[in-house]
Order: sequence, then structure tokens, then C-alpha cells
Amino acid sequence: MDREELLQTIIAKEAAMFVAVKASEPADCQEMLKTFHLMREMSHSVLADDTLASYLQDLETAAATGRNLMTEKYARMENLIPALNENELICKIVDIEREWLYEVHQKYPLTVAVDGGFTTYAVCELETYSDETLNLYYRDIFLAVTQKRNLVEERYQYLYCRLGFKDLEEVETLAQKRAAAKE
Repeated sequence: MDREELLQTIIAKEAAMFVAVKASEPADCQEMLKTFHLMREMSHSVLADDTLASYLQDLETAAATGRNLMTEKYARMENLIPALNENELICKIVDIEREWLYEVHQKYPLTVAVDGGFTTYAVCELETYSDETLNLYYRDIFLAVTQKRNLVEERYQYLYCRLGFKDLEEVETLAQKRAAAKE
């Protein structure tokens, strides 16, 4: 399976789980699958192929045993169920990615927001990953750190290029112009 097929297979499995999530109130985002698809593609775009293959195995294993990883993630976010995985790598990954997020926000404050939900969302999602996938994910993160790469910035670059922009600089410049026009 090539990388594009791997990404599309993962996102299709995630989307099937996502639309099956039963919440106390219907979520508008469950109706916006194109946005869901793009955001998940953005998230996975920076990970190595073997990390993605391991995560695909997690999704397949969960489905085969009747688990919905999206339901579990959102239940964890609402603190309805106990921690799913207490692997120490989860906090290490989230700490690095949160630091990267703040760095990107400093460079592009009008384009990349920093909100309090990042840590909860990231921890709860990573808790649904197997230890094998977490090990590979951490390896990807650690390698990026050693190469002085910021994977959060790379994700946003990917997103905005997919949306038709040249890069984050262009998006930030347009946001600055809009802000100035409102003054």
C-alpha cells in the first residue's frame, strides 16, 4: 500500500468511527466530513509510513473487537471513562507538540490559535493508540526534534497548501490585512 492509500484507508476508518459516535447532542462536525477528512489528513501528514501502518492496525484491531476509538477519545475528553493507556510517552509527545504549537503561534498569531483544549484532545487521542504505535510516534517526534523540525508547523503548512495558499506566511499576511481593514 502506498502512502496516499495508507492515509486514505486510515481516514476512512476514522470517519466511519467518527460518524458512529453517539453523543448526548448531535455534533455539527459529524455532518462536515470533508473538514474532518482534511483535518485528519493534516494530523497524519507528518508521520512516517510505519507509524501510520501501526495506527491502521490499531484501528483494524479496535473495529474487529467492537471498539470505536473515536467514541473512546471523546468519552475520555469528557472524563466519562478512566484513562485508556498510561504510557509515559503520551505526556512526552504532548509536551513537545504543545511547545511546537506555541512556537508556531508566536510566528503566526492570527493564523494559528492556542487554546486550552489542545492538551486534553491530544492526550485523549493518544490514549487510544497501542504502545507500538506510541513508540513509533515518539520516534517520529524525537527525530524531528533532533532535526530542528516543528511538526505542528509542517502540519499547518500542509493544511494551508491543501486549501490553495502558498504557505503560512501568505495566510498570516492576509489575516493581518483583514485585521487592519477592520480598524
